[in-house]
Amino acid sequence: MRTIAAVTGSRAEYGLLQGLLRILSAEPTVALRIVATGSHLSPRFGETWREIESDGFTIDAKVPLPLGDDSAVGTSIAMSAALTGVASALSGLNPDIVVLLGDRYEILAAAAAALLLRIPVAHIHGGEVTSGAMDDAMRHAITKMSHLHFTAAESYSRRVVQLGEPPENVHTVGAIGLDGLSDLPALGREALAKSVGIELGEPLFLITYHPATLGDRDPGEAAGALIEALKGFPEATLLFTGVNADTGNRAIADRIEKFVALNPGRAVCTDSLGRARYVAAMRIADAVIGNSSSGIIEAPALGTPTVNIGDRQAGRLRSASVVDCPEDARAIGAAIRRAIGAEFRGSIRGMTPAYGNGGAARRIADILCRHDVAHLTAKKFHDLPAAGMVS
Repeated sequence: MRTIAAVTGSRAEYGLLQGLLRILSAEPTVALRIVATGSHLSPRFGETWREIESDGFTIDAKVPLPLGDDSAVGTSIAMSAALTGVASALSGLNPDIVVLLGDRYEILAAAAAALLLRIPVAHIHGGEVTSGAMDDAMRHAITKMSHLHFTAAESYSRRVVQLGEPPENVHTVGAIGLDGLSDLPALGREALAKSVGIELGEPLFLITYHPATLGDRDPGEAAGALIEALKGFPEATLLFTGVNADTGNRAIADRIEKFVALNPGRAVCTDSLGRARYVAAMRIADAVIGNSSSGIIEAPALGTPTVNIGDRQAGRLRSASVVDCPEDARAIGAAIRRAIGAEFRGSIRGMTPAYGNGGAARRIADILCRHDVAHLTAKKFHDLPAAGMVS
């Protein structure tokens, strides 16, 4: 029996992990353990640990973090609590390997805890570049503390190897967020409207906007530019999802909450839609707007245009359905008009998404179940052939 622990710290990353967790939980040779931390346990962020349990999973350890202070110091304190709490949880669970996804600070803390406990780490979505956020550095740091790597594209695998990871432990599996998109329960416009408490007229914009933690603009001002642009579409229905727990999140949340309060009947904000409702909203939306990775990875697979704002996702592979624009009200408005226009929508019909067509979870599970993990922690740095001496 192999004990596999998964650490999850946010609704978005859990939504991506969900399919893999289902496969692992059904494996007779696997004992799955789940550690929930971060915004999952916060009332302010929707207590999304309840979604994990409602999906039929058992949470084996909960690690609460102090998320009331969204300053840089407050985030550092939360990260230190994650390191302490996850280390204690993993020590008690004693897994054979730990599965981590992404690049957030609580996931970086979990990787550090596993490293110190000499527990191998399997990392999903390494090798990517998002130069507008601190997540970029955290992702590469997690890669160096990990032992098995599951990337979304060949170019990302090459980058992981470039970081010194042994090629035999780097697997290109595709984007796990594409798994099961077509298998999710059908949820039509009327049912979704009833669940969020607002009529979903046309056009419908699905909006997810997070702090760009390496950006030059104040997060509140950046959100203000988005709000100003949305005022130019008074006929649109606006479905906002909650801001994540990064540094500066409160200023963005305040702007959105005030705007929604002033626009009852056409705008609503929900802390968490959950995987099924979020994908349903993405499927029927006329555009996905903001700076979330879901607009880069999942929306193109559904054929929904994306307006990607600012540099938070700068460096990631792009599908033809993604329209990039700066954090400027006029530019955002122009990008939205282009994205919802008939000419653009016609041009992306039948396109090939940049991140494959699904199946990543099954590929990851097969490797996790069969790979010899006994000696993974004693890895060697893989040097690339020298291209010449540096003076």
